[in-house]
Amino acid sequence: MKLKRGFFIRDVLKVAPELLGKHLVRKYEDGLVERKLITEVEAYRGEEDMAAHARFGKTERNIVMYEKGGYVYVYLIYGKYWMLNIVTGGSGHPQAVLIRGVEGITGPGRVGKWLKLNKSFYGEDLTKNNKLWLEDGVQIRSRDIKRMERVGVDYAGVWAKKKWRFFIEN
Repeated sequence: MKLKRGFFIRDVLKVAPELLGKHLVRKYEDGLVERKLITEVEAYRGEEDMAAHARFGKTERNIVMYEKGGYVYVYLIYGKYWMLNIVTGGSGHPQAVLIRGVEGITGPGRVGKWLKLNKSFYGEDLTKNNKLWLEDGVQIRSRDIKRMERVGVDYAGVWAKKKWRFFIEN
């Protein structure tokens, strides 16, 4: 059962840790369906968050972040890796969760490669999409969720120190 819109239309700092243990589901063109538990995520919250793509306001690149929660925000880094982000919150409040790891795959670039992401995923509605969606998985106890600083955002000053990376401790 796909997660409903209500799950996503909440503050990113509530949604991000609750994504841990959910199934990320990909249906490929050949009909193969794969499910993997989400094991690591990072939260980005609003224009005030100097680590977020919304820090410079609404642009052509990040416009989907300003939609209501439940949409896909993908972007290319290093000309090579597509990053999967899930938009959260209400319309006009840009927030997103970067999927950093799933069971057996660590690193957001590797997750994007496994999913065979490309620009066509940008703006897809996870509540209606038939090639990528999220489902309930296993309940993760709050004591098993660890928090650390986000990765690769040293340029963001105090925002780089926010412990908005959530992961399941093995």
